[in-house]
Amino acid sequence: MKKIFSILFISFLIFACKNKNSAEVNNAANDKVTIIDTTNYTRIQWLDDTIQEMGEIIEGQEVEVAFRFKNIGNYPLIISNVSAQCGCTIPETPTEPIAPGKEGKIKAKFNSDNRGGTLNSKEVYVDANTNPLRSVLVFNVSVLTKSTKN
Repeated sequence: MKKIFSILFISFLIFACKNKNSAEVNNAANDKVTIIDTTNYTRIQWLDDTIQEMGEIIEGQEVEVAFRFKNIGNYPLIISNVSAQCGCTIPETPTEPIAPGKEGKIKAKFNSDNRGGTLNSKEVYVDANTNPLRSVLVFNVSVLTKSTKN
């Protein structure tokens, strides 16, 4: 019995040491723990403000926003997902890794249909191999109703 316990304990130690460069993340969608390899993390520098003021537009118009960034780490920057807080904002996800020292853009298009008379503050979420795993970008646009245009 002691031999079995010792073998199990040693196996556990080997497994734990092998994964010392990993982090555990709680996935709220299904309460499972996912192991993420942190050895390929890199760093992102936002060249534009992460909060942008887009001014005023008239209801029904679309506005495009872009956030420039640079990979200032030692590994390729892999952007796994770009999403928005609602369906009125459609972001673009870069498809190729960004090499160290290179620059890229996160673009999004906001559709102001049925959003007149309000200041819209929209969030764009960027998931990448960085720490933290998610960056939050914000843009604000004031939408004038069609009846208030000059």
